[in-house]
Formats: sequence, C-alpha cells, structure tokens
Amino acid sequence: MAPPAWLPVHPVLIAYVLAFGGAGVACFAVVPRALRIAHDGTRRGLVWLLLASGTWAAAHVAFLVLPTVRLDLAAYYVGLTVGFAAVGPWLYFCSAYTGRSLHRSPTLRRAAVATFVLVMAVKFTNPIHGYYFRTMEVETPFPHLTVVNGPAHWAAMGLAYALSAIGYFMLLELFREVGHDTTPLVALIGLSGLPIILDVVGAASPLLLDITYEPLGFAAMAVGLLLVYVEDFQTVRMAGERDDPVVVLDDDDRVRDYNSEAEVLFPALSVDEPIDAVVPEVAAHTEAAEAVVEVERRGGTRYFQLSANPFSTATAGSGRLITLTDITERQQYRERIERQNERLEQFASVVSHDLRNPLNVALGRIGLASDEHDDENLETAIEALDRMEALIEDLLTLAREGQHISETETVALSTIVGDARSVVETDRATIELVDDCTLDADPDRLQQLLENLFRNAVEHGSTSPASQARQDAGEHGSTSPGSQAHQDAVEHGSTSPDSQAHQNAVDDGAAEAADGDDGVPGGGEVTITVGALEDGGGFYVADDGPGISPAEREEVLSFGYSTAEGGTGFGLAIVSEIAEAHGWDLEVTESSAGGARFEITGVAAGPDPESTSAEPETE
Repeated sequence: MAPPAWLPVHPVLIAYVLAFGGAGVACFAVVPRALRIAHDGTRRGLVWLLLASGTWAAAHVAFLVLPTVRLDLAAYYVGLTVGFAAVGPWLYFCSAYTGRSLHRSPTLRRAAVATFVLVMAVKFTNPIHGYYFRTMEVETPFPHLTVVNGPAHWAAMGLAYALSAIGYFMLLELFREVGHDTTPLVALIGLSGLPIILDVVGAASPLLLDITYEPLGFAAMAVGLLLVYVEDFQTVRMAGERDDPVVVLDDDDRVRDYNSEAEVLFPALSVDEPIDAVVPEVAAHTEAAEAVVEVERRGGTRYFQLSANPFSTATAGSGRLITLTDITERQQYRERIERQNERLEQFASVVSHDLRNPLNVALGRIGLASDEHDDENLETAIEALDRMEALIEDLLTLAREGQHISETETVALSTIVGDARSVVETDRATIELVDDCTLDADPDRLQQLLENLFRNAVEHGSTSPASQARQDAGEHGSTSPGSQAHQDAVEHGSTSPDSQAHQNAVDDGAAEAADGDDGVPGGGEVTITVGALEDGGGFYVADDGPGISPAEREEVLSFGYSTAEGGTGFGLAIVSEIAEAHGWDLEVTESSAGGARFEITGVAAGPDPESTSAEPETE
C-alpha cells in the first residue's frame, strides 16, 4: 500500500523502486541480445529466465507502489507465480548450456508441471487455510503492506532453492572441467545467489523489507553475461561441446541421457526411448566392448569408434555408457592405404608374371641374333622390348594416377583439352569442344584422363574398312605383329623417342603392310566431342565410332581388359582410377552418333558464360 499522495515519498521506497525497477528494465533490455545466441537450448532457457525475472521485478515494484491492499495482493500473487515459475527456465538454461539433456526429458517435464501446479494450488488457496502467508499494514520504514510468511511458504522456498542449486552445480561443474578461465563467469553466477542472504536478513531483522530479492541477482547475472562477458560465456559452452558424443542406457537399453554432441549426431535421440528405435546404427553394436559405427549424414559418411562401458552405482543404478569417438580421418586414411596396397599388389603381380614372358622373349631372341645374325629375330626382340616398355609405363601411370589427390585447382576444360590434344597423335581425327566449363581438379591428372580417352577414341573409333578388325567392343587393337608396338604406344601413351626408334627399326614394309591396322588408317576419320553436361555437374567425351556394347561397358574399365592380341588393357583403367582419385563417377554410355560416350559426374563444374563453341579442329 503506497503512502498518501500528500506525504513526501520516503527515500527507502525510492531506493526499492529504483532497484527492482532497474532490475526489471535490465532483464527486458538484454532479451534481444539473448535472442542472438546460436545454441537453441541455451537461447530458449535464458530468454524465458529473463522474461520471468523481469516480470517478477516489475511485480515487486507494483506491490510497493499500488495504492490499495487489493491491488497490492494482486501484484504479490503475480510475483509468487512467476517467481516460482522462474526455476523452470533456470534449470532448462543450465541443462542446455552445460550440454545435458535434462531439459528434454518428458518425465522431468511432467514432474516439473505437476510440482508447479501443486505449489500454485497451495498459494492461491491461502485465504482458506492461511498456511502460506498473512498480511498486515505497517508504517516502518514507510507505510506499506507487509507479508508474514507461513510454513508452506518456507517449504516452497526450500524446494525452489534446492532445485536452483542443481543448476548451480551443473554450471560450476562445467566451469571446472573446461580449460578456459571461468573466474568472471563464476563470479557472475555467484551474484545470482547472493539475494538469498538478503532474504534471510529481511526475514530476521528490520534492516531490510521482508521480500524476495532474487530478481536483483538474476538481473546482475544477465547484464554481466550478455553485455560484459558474452565472449567468455559463449566460448565456455563451445568448449564443452568438444567432448565426444555420449549416450547413457539403462538395463533395458532405453536412453537415460545424452549430451549435446550426441544430439547433433543423432537428432532422433529421445529420453526413455529404446535405443534400437531411435538410433539403430548404435543399437547394433551396444553388446560389443568396441566397434566401428558408420553414420551417413548429408555431409558424407563419418566413422566413430564405439565403446560400451557398463556401470553400476548406488545412486544412479546400472546401465551402459556409450561413448563415440570420431575416427573419420583415420578410417578414410586406412581405406586409402588399403586401396593403394591393392594397386601395389596388382602392380607386383603384373611385374612378376606378365613382364617375365616378354622379357624372356627379348633375351632369347637377342641370344639367337647373336648366334645367327638373323634380322628377323632382332625385330621380334625389339617388339618384345617395346611391349615391356609399354607395360612398365602403363603400370607406373596406373599406380601414380590412382593415388589420393590432396590439392586441386580451378581450371578451364578448354585449356586442358587443348593441352591433351597437343600431345596425342590423332592423325586426321577431329576434336570438337562444344562448350566450356570450369573444373576443380588436378590439372596434370585431368590431362592424362583426356589423353587416354582421346587415344581410345582414335584407336577404336575409325569406321574405315581397313580398320574393321578393330571394331569389336572394348579396345580394338591391331593384331598385325609389325604394328603392335606402335599400337600400344598410341593406345597407352608411349611416345618416347626410344620407342619410336624401335618402331622404325621394324622390317622394311612391315609398317606399310600394316598401315590399315595402325592408328587411324588412311581414309578413316573419327570425330571426338567434348563438353559440359547439361546439369553442370561434370563433362563428357564422345565419339562417332562403333561404340561399346552394353555388356562390355563395365568390363572395359577393368585392369588388363583388351580384345587386342598383346594389348595391355590399361588405358581406360587409368581413366577410371583418375576419376576415382578425384571423387568423380565415370559412366560409359552411347553417344548420339552411336559411338562411345564417357560421362564424368560429381564434378564442381558450370558452363562458362564467356565461352563459345569451338570450331572443329583437324589434327
């Protein structure tokens, strides 16, 4: 009850109005800053705590200044309601901020609502039983309505303080565990608890009014956290999130608890739900002491080392603690090593077996040449040595191009096409760049990919009668002995001077006799088309040759597959390895002209708005 209007306002009343009014204004003023907090649980709990504390402080001001007892009691009941209700947002905030899941538990939420309803029922039925409070008008230190609290009030206050203490424990435990200096935060949290001392002084002596002072503490904490130490406040929460995802199960494999890391990893987690219903990928391994869990998310596949540790305590009962440690990089590295080891094993197998025969042939023929001085034997030896050279080159290329790519750069497809075209012997073949695009790739390996596709089209794309023998699906290599060395060079990229010298050393007339079976024969021509895919997710290389039958489109990418007698069969396998090393997908289809079409997808590519279709160029 306020003093009569004709009396001067007492300075003590002014002090209380300024204190609680300022606390209310401060709580409401920092709500916009609290709304900018990124973490959902922390933001939600803190905003509701600020609103409740601000309303509580405003109710105190109204209780002190309203002119009638009836209005004073109405303000007091508002304060009783929001004051006890503020415990809920406080615990919600503490649980979310420290990475716990108590605020998400349906059981705890129902218990909180039931407790609140029960306490409110006792408060609002006070006129009947009188156990919560009674009122009286006093004149000291200024005329006002005072409240004499009863046993029900102290029981409710004790419950509220006990629940609030749980929140303090959660915060202090987090502050103790993180490496960040949390001294200022501990001091601010302590400010919110200091009003307890004021409550005791007000109830036990006339030095202070017998009123609850908690809004002052919450206002001081809120201003400090959101205006002064907001960076520390956010840093500590993020530091807590660096812990591994943890899920606690009971004896029936129901979720008892989980931290924020587990919630981010498994959004379907829910307290009191069976683990196999919400996270089946974890449930499949809970019986094992350790296991590797594969988790598919939009960002890709992640791998976690799962550890299941049983526990049993007198207070918490028994169950299992599931800890997941991120081993994605280690697992991916292991898989890369395994793939490289497989390539090395393939390499060693070829070296120990496939190269032995041509080498023995070379040695035997050279031996005969030494004994008999026969030119034909020397020619055969040269062909065997050329084949060995082609095998070595292709195997080394395969091992090199299939290795993991750690660095890429943005390149124009037109640039790499030009570089590849300049080093491939295409005779009278035509290479057309339909449209340009940019690629995130290793330029050298991309050029090798295009070179091999161009050579494959040249070698197998001619439709002239002279090359009809090579129009079988796959790698349609010449079968004439005299041209085999040059065929391998064209098909697999061997253009070294030594190799060319060996080819020139072949018997007079052998190359000419095989002219129709080597490269693109006279009169034959193939058109190779390169361009970006319509969806901008990759590019293609197509030709108008005989194409590849559907039954052989996967097989032609295999190691060592060739329909040519003596062909190495590594040209397209190298293309596949380069695509895989980039993380791209390679598909063999049919071109619009009926030839072969190779589509490379999964590429960061887009049409160049400044590019125009390139004019056909004849090599």
